[in-house]
Amino acid sequence: MKAWIFFAAVLLMAATAFGAGPSDILGLWKTDGGDSRLELFRCEEKICGKIVWLKVPNYVDSEDGPVGNAKVDSRNPDPVLRNRPILGLQVMKGLVTKGDNRWGNGTCYDPETGKSYKCKMRLASPDRLVLRGYIGISLIGRTFVLTR
Repeated sequence: MKAWIFFAAVLLMAATAFGAGPSDILGLWKTDGGDSRLELFRCEEKICGKIVWLKVPNYVDSEDGPVGNAKVDSRNPDPVLRNRPILGLQVMKGLVTKGDNRWGNGTCYDPETGKSYKCKMRLASPDRLVLRGYIGISLIGRTFVLTR
């Protein structure tokens, strides 16, 4: 009997570890280097993300912007959007569940360059999310790792 209980417990833990759903990726994630944090949240039936913390939220170099002022989306190709604060900026949208701890068909925006990319992601472990931004096909792109 103890063997069956142990076996059932192992199966339950395995199902929990490998059966991640959309709720498992929601919440706060740190970017590589710890310079910013993203919050992943539901937007209707999809997953979106926004910048909720910056290590350096204000300009420190006059070449980037007015020293002491909050950083803004100054590289956005749309002049109307260039005064949006980076803090609170939605940078991920439209990611849909693809199964097997994967999400895709989304877009990601890089405020450092002002460019948008197709993106997909996978939950590599409960504390590690691998995000891939790309142009056209996934081979032409860059991978980022987010951690809890």
